[in-house]
Amino acid sequence: MPFTLSRNLTQNHLMQNPRLVRMPTLTSLSWVAASICCCVLFTFANVTLAADDYKLGPDSQAKLDVPQGELKSYTWDKSRIYPGTRREYQVYIPKQYDPAKPAALMVFQDGGGYANRNGAWRVPTVFDNLIHAGDMPVTIGVFINPGVTPSGSDAAQDRFNRSLEYDAVSDRYARFLVEEIVPEVAKEFSITEDPNLRAIGGASSGAIAAFGVAWHRPDQFRRVFSTIGTYVGLRGGDVYPTLIRKTEPKPIKVFLQDGSGDLNIYGGDWWIANQAMLSAFQYAGYDVNHVWGDGGHNSKHGAAIFPDAMRWLWKDADQVIEPKISERHGLANVLVPGKTWELISEGHQFAEGPAISPSGDVFFTNVPGGEIWKISDGTKAALFMKDMPGASGLMFDAAGNLYVALSRKQQIVKVDPQGNQTVLANEIACNDIAVANGRVYITEPRKNRIMMVSTDANAVAGNDASAQVAAEKIDGEGIESPNGLITTPDNRFLLVSDSRGMYVWSYLIGDDGKLANGQPYHHVHAPVDETLTGADGATMTDNGFLYLATKMGVQVFDQPGRCHGIIPLPGNSVATNVVFAGPQMNVLFATTTDGKVFRRELKVRGVAPWQSPVKPEKPRL
Repeated sequence: MPFTLSRNLTQNHLMQNPRLVRMPTLTSLSWVAASICCCVLFTFANVTLAADDYKLGPDSQAKLDVPQGELKSYTWDKSRIYPGTRREYQVYIPKQYDPAKPAALMVFQDGGGYANRNGAWRVPTVFDNLIHAGDMPVTIGVFINPGVTPSGSDAAQDRFNRSLEYDAVSDRYARFLVEEIVPEVAKEFSITEDPNLRAIGGASSGAIAAFGVAWHRPDQFRRVFSTIGTYVGLRGGDVYPTLIRKTEPKPIKVFLQDGSGDLNIYGGDWWIANQAMLSAFQYAGYDVNHVWGDGGHNSKHGAAIFPDAMRWLWKDADQVIEPKISERHGLANVLVPGKTWELISEGHQFAEGPAISPSGDVFFTNVPGGEIWKISDGTKAALFMKDMPGASGLMFDAAGNLYVALSRKQQIVKVDPQGNQTVLANEIACNDIAVANGRVYITEPRKNRIMMVSTDANAVAGNDASAQVAAEKIDGEGIESPNGLITTPDNRFLLVSDSRGMYVWSYLIGDDGKLANGQPYHHVHAPVDETLTGADGATMTDNGFLYLATKMGVQVFDQPGRCHGIIPLPGNSVATNVVFAGPQMNVLFATTTDGKVFRRELKVRGVAPWQSPVKPEKPRL
């Protein structure tokens, strides 16, 4: 749906809704140019401005020939996610509801204002009319208020949860709805489990809460109605446009409304923030619609357009909402259309350390079980070795020797192609390893340092003194908790993730193997409510892009250290490590904290550290 400039409604919407016309048609560009202080070409087709006096239309009025649904009231004070809170909520049951046929669902935040048939929104009346007309499916409405924690004393103030629940960018409120409220409503009413038939909406902080639920749980909610959304820096909401642009698009359909007279306060500018959200959705390829007006931070405009917004939001209710990606998205040249994550193996306690051998097989570890597993042909996993206590990091060299970090024994072990084992280092608090230039690099998170040892078993001969410090934190300077590590394609720099920081560090590998000129180089995204990125194992492509396992998914960085994309894993799985494999080195394997191994075919080509060094092209700076 096209839109023209900032302060007006969309042309299409005005033509479909003549009742919103409030002022004479603009015939000159001079006033527009002056009012927005920029040189932009705008196209006008009878575009008009409203004076923030939007009126409700006939779809918001009760009709004698339309059956009315029922409203029931409830109280919820048993929350585990928001302990001690009490809140009221209401449930709308349409007249056409049949318990034998699961109904669609729509949840509204700040529910009391939406449920009132004589209020600003009059959602039950709108639902009555649209369901009767066939413009939306038979839908159960849930109108829920934010929680309040009673102080228990007349001399003290209660604690109000609205901002905590709504403005946060974590998944906590989504879990509250999915794990507590929806199941409670489903005890009494038959509600569909199809996320394509579940919508959620709200205004202001309720709008960012609604979007956040769909963002975190598109497996539960896929349609979003947002008016005067608080996508600003009250509790980190200003990060959403960036995440939308970088993250693999999710199956979400969004309707946005805002007005040029919206808030502009300490947290940000609501009008600009909503336009930033629209721009991000369009950039990424989402199915998004919007109507802009000149209103302030109120419900007038949103309520006036609500019936038409519902028609658009529900018009394809019989279709599955599929994720779409635009050609401009940072992952458009990475992801293969129609290809997603495939589950290869599961049932392991904690999967880690994926490594590709020169023969093309992929190996990984089950850390608690002390096991090393082998994936042949990219799909079949079988036990390869056991009795490897705390086996975590793995990596091969060009000769087919496998190097293993045994965290429980605090050893680095070399396993030759015949299965013979040689201890290269003892008493080393190892986590992960990388092999390059005849050396094994080992991270020791608890000691804030990176060690190195020769791959030559004869030179080592089990002598602990052979393990040397390659880099360490000194006087508070340096990497905090080194974890996963990988060399660049030219084997000249070692990239080391800091699981307790916000960066992947880049070190120059000296001729003596020592690491120099360390810098916090790649900036890693972290979940907003988390203090740790969970940055772990990594792998590289031939053009010098880093693929890093994090709590948010696999983050993709260019050579200068900028995150271009985030590829979440299925469900709640959190990646621990990644590696490229396959005949074309274009299949990404990921191990997870819940003991699973996934694979995904990509458009890019990976490299292994044991391959001949490759110098990437100079990046765009």
